[in-house]
Amino acid sequence: MPIYMDRHFVEGLTQHAVALAHEKDIEIQDKHGVKFLTYWCDEARSTIFCLIDAANKEAIQNAHNEAHGMVPHEIIEVDPTIVESFLGRLQDPAPVETSEEVAIEGAFRAIMFTDLQDSTMMTTMFGDTKALHLLHIHNVLTRNALRDHRGNEVKHTGDGIMASFVSVSDAVKCAMEIQEAFDAHNQANPDEELYLRIGLSAGEPIEEHGDLFGTAVILAARLCSHSEPGQILVAQVVRDLCQGKTLPFSDLGEIVFKGFDQAIRVYKVESREA
Repeated sequence: MPIYMDRHFVEGLTQHAVALAHEKDIEIQDKHGVKFLTYWCDEARSTIFCLIDAANKEAIQNAHNEAHGMVPHEIIEVDPTIVESFLGRLQDPAPVETSEEVAIEGAFRAIMFTDLQDSTMMTTMFGDTKALHLLHIHNVLTRNALRDHRGNEVKHTGDGIMASFVSVSDAVKCAMEIQEAFDAHNQANPDEELYLRIGLSAGEPIEEHGDLFGTAVILAARLCSHSEPGQILVAQVVRDLCQGKTLPFSDLGEIVFKGFDQAIRVYKVESREA
């Protein structure tokens, strides 16, 4: 059978998610008479390439569709020798055996919420296509920073992202990098300015069906709603756990948020230039 390479564009993809999708492909490949040989993932460009031994393109599309629904945007027949010369392999690499113990993450998490200013007005202001384009820019800038700082995207809220971190300092640095990325975008694109609110808290949330719940989650959402566009607000627990990290916090005093009986001391994360 001929060898094909397909290309998928999946916004916000991660190496872990692509590996799981590849496993699902392999599970049902015999049913469709195809063999998924290997894949390559480019997170920065949100692109996946798969190498498949198949009778035709339709078989590949049907297999992908049944396995996970990520139907390729393009499928081309390729010369295996050229693929191996350029990409170095035609099969999945052998698993690496290791005797190292796998680190078990604790329940404690830093929680981040982002909120894009005037996101609901964008369709009225710019039209559907332009509004969707701007939302994609928000997604890419935010997810790039999450990837750089070991953040885990919990869910997309429609006009923002909820994320969690094992390290509190990673969460703060990620928030700073996000705002810096938005500042750079606005300077380069004055007609497409985007402003983001960010709130951070920390604690031991409850996990259910891939989502997180609890006081730390609620507080991070409240802090995000209370912040000004372009601002990062954090709860005192975040600031306290970053002692010695030389991160730029300024005390905004205590605030009583909806649903909380006691006032919470809030800090603003200053920009690096401040």
